[in-house]
Amino acid sequence: MSELSVDHLLGIKYLTKEDVDLIFETADHFKEVINRPIKKVPSLRDITIANLFFENSTRTRLSFELAEKRLSADVINFSAASSSVKKGETLIDTVNNILSMKVDMVVMRHPNPGAGVFLSKHVDAKIINAGDGAHEHPTQALLDSYSIRERLGEVGGKKIVIVGDILHSRVALSNIFALKLQGAEVKVCGPKTLIPKYIDKLGVQVETNLKKALKWCDVANMLRVQNERMEISYFPSTREYTQQFGLNKGLLDSLDKEIVIMHPGPINRGVEITSDVADSDQAIILDQVQNGVAVRMAVIYLLASKIKR
Repeated sequence: MSELSVDHLLGIKYLTKEDVDLIFETADHFKEVINRPIKKVPSLRDITIANLFFENSTRTRLSFELAEKRLSADVINFSAASSSVKKGETLIDTVNNILSMKVDMVVMRHPNPGAGVFLSKHVDAKIINAGDGAHEHPTQALLDSYSIRERLGEVGGKKIVIVGDILHSRVALSNIFALKLQGAEVKVCGPKTLIPKYIDKLGVQVETNLKKALKWCDVANMLRVQNERMEISYFPSTREYTQQFGLNKGLLDSLDKEIVIMHPGPINRGVEITSDVADSDQAIILDQVQNGVAVRMAVIYLLASKIKR
């Protein structure tokens, strides 16, 4: 199979295992490109991509922009996080304005779940979901799985625990879909108030004791607490959260095995993870960042090949 089964990347739940394999094989090729002295390939010289960010994001936006430029695409950046673009209708208006500039692909982050799906039905361009509310963040899940595959050889059969604020995390949901699709075992760990009620329907077990979760897993993906998405307090204090669910070197060293530590960033150092863990050899946090560019190059390249000229 040399092409994706989908025309857009709206969420992991729409992908097949073959799609994921194809993205990873393509990313392997681009990873080699990124490590060359000349890091650009002319693959998408005639393609125009608009980055539409209706929510603030530095790392994801920069990663996409770098991926697009490495592929020699023309890039338009539109940041609407501070503007009054909040309603569905203005979303269409904004996009139609941008599409009148003959854009082939749109990378969009939006606070409303399903915004990408909505867009894909109304717009004649390939859509990549760069995060829709607390729903999905497919490229993050792909780069996380890719990083696990790189470190451990494969994802299938591995035990992964996702720790922290599962309730508000699009990273957690996309990761669960991606890991299950590839045959990994998944547990989530965090305060009961931050575990969604429907989680067991996703075939995921809940573990409320961090040490037990760490003893079980091969990989721990430490999420940050998303204070900006919380209208109410889900736990008594940050200090108490850290005592129960924060990962420190002492806890890591107390395990009778070496596990892989991941974090989607940005890190709240000293809250969900201490600096000595984040900067240790067991952490693949910087690999995730580097792999993010290769994986996003792969997704953009594979979707671009489906653009009808």
